[in-house]
Amino acid sequence: MSEPRRRMSGKERREQLIQISRTLFAEKGFDGTSVEEIAATANVSKPVVYEHFGGKEGVYAVVVDREMQKLLGMVTEALSASHALIKLERAALALLAYVEENSEGFRILVRDSHAASGTGTFASLINDIASQVEDVMVNQFAERDYDPKLAPMYAQMLVGMVALTGQWWLDVRRPPREEVAAHLVNLAWNGLTGLSPTPRLTAASHGQEAQAVPAPAEKLTEKELREREKARERELKEQEKARERERREAERLARDLEKVRQRELKEQEKARERELKERERLLREQERLRERELREQEKLRARGARTPVGQPGTAAGDGENLEPGE
Repeated sequence: MSEPRRRMSGKERREQLIQISRTLFAEKGFDGTSVEEIAATANVSKPVVYEHFGGKEGVYAVVVDREMQKLLGMVTEALSASHALIKLERAALALLAYVEENSEGFRILVRDSHAASGTGTFASLINDIASQVEDVMVNQFAERDYDPKLAPMYAQMLVGMVALTGQWWLDVRRPPREEVAAHLVNLAWNGLTGLSPTPRLTAASHGQEAQAVPAPAEKLTEKELREREKARERELKEQEKARERERREAERLARDLEKVRQRELKEQEKARERELKERERLLREQERLRERELREQEKLRARGARTPVGQPGTAAGDGENLEPGE
């Protein structure tokens, strides 16, 4: 005779319903899931679901709140690192680890956040994370003499970039998450003008597996942490020096180009001056020719005026020498 099935406690039944609802919401969304389906999958009647949560909206709100707290905790733990770059690396890894290990939860957060979730939407979660990142960026901006008032805007940009990449990676799942995180940090830290062709995470973040429950992936002594920080600082200084060399080289090239441009402008100006002088010379030459022609014409008119009337060879003289009747 088989043993009678053990009756679940109220706490166990509630947890069962949450897990079943989580899977259904991830697969079908809020609107595509019904209380009947939740109850049937759990092999209970609909009133049991209503008793624990008051309806579909209640269980959805619990699921969303759990996922938000889980992801927020992972990111908060990542942001506790000492160096700004390591904070960024670990935060990117934390989000990608959550996407990989809690795919159903992430789909619920980004899919179709329903009004039943109240403030539990992906947008509000992003705002919460951005608020923490903003605190980090204010300090970094102050150290670099940037305007701290811009930190909130940059925090939204940075968190939005990572979050949207997580949504994309949810489906493609390649390349591996550490490689995706390295490329994210490459763009966020170095910018488009300073991209590394082969980005890699620092030793302080490489190989770290973010946990669902916030906890450091590895235990390091204070000495090891200081050594890693020093090594990373040396690496950052070398990168900064390389960028400075590139900047100086770019400035030198710009100066050389400007000199070439200035020489070309001077040559063009000289050519224009020569052309103008040649034009003026031609005009003067034409003016002299016209004056010479006018003087010649004046001389011809003057000679014509001095010739007497009746001089041999003229028509009037020939007429006067004829005798009448001849």
